Amino acid sequence: MKFSRSSSQWITGSLLCMGLVSAHTVIVYPGYRGNNLHTSGDVDAVEGLGVAYDKDNDTLVYPYGMQWIYPCGGMPTSQNRTTWPIRGGAVSFQPGWFPGHARAMVYINLGLGTEPPNMSHPMITPFEIVGPDNDPYPGTICLPQVPLPANIDVKVGDNATIQIIELAQHGAGLYNCADITFAEPEDVAEVNDTNCFNSSHISFETVFTTSSLESAGFEIIKLPAFITTILPALLALAYGMLMA
Repeated sequence: MKFSRSSSQWITGSLLCMGLVSAHTVIVYPGYRGNNLHTSGDVDAVEGLGVAYDKDNDTLVYPYGMQWIYPCGGMPTSQNRTTWPIRGGAVSFQPGWFPGHARAMVYINLGLGTEPPNMSHPMITPFEIVGPDNDPYPGTICLPQVPLPANIDVKVGDNATIQIIELAQHGAGLYNCADITFAEPEDVAEVNDTNCFNSSHISFETVFTTSSLESAGFEIIKLPAFITTILPALLALAYGMLMA
């Protein structure tokens, strides 16, 4: 795949022109549910809740920002779905650096159905991204082939939702979603460097647990109990004979 910086600059410029202040995730491909880069209301007024209802204005209030809200950052299901290959396809997004996001964990999950009851089907192994600084939207991440979760069968025309979670280094989770309809690859729009490319200054780290190190380590040799009991006495006797 050919990579280009011009697309990144174009997307960045568009976002800045929209007057976005908060720097959260933006799904570039497939098309996300909508612009949820909003913070509204006052923390004190909602008594610390992540989302509350303002009966005076008949609106929801997001004092910490919409993207903190599971499962899709406060956005309802989209009416305009993106066709996506039935055997897996590309996913591209901007992590949106700002204090707390210079390092982040990324999860990509799948929810089945038009209104998924949950997003509990992991599509990839979680990975860590490392950014160059805390400036908003300096780059884009492209995963050219994200597979379907294991043991999941879908057919052409089925609806689903791809969920991207960015877990910031301070522990808070950002949620964003793209609603899709499965289609044969030839019926899906081409993915190229205008909507899926990797910025060279974002690096990746593999996530693993200590159990993997333990299983790969040397096996500890355990001596029989009678050896650990008799051996000290034999050594003492040998030492006494040498000193005689």
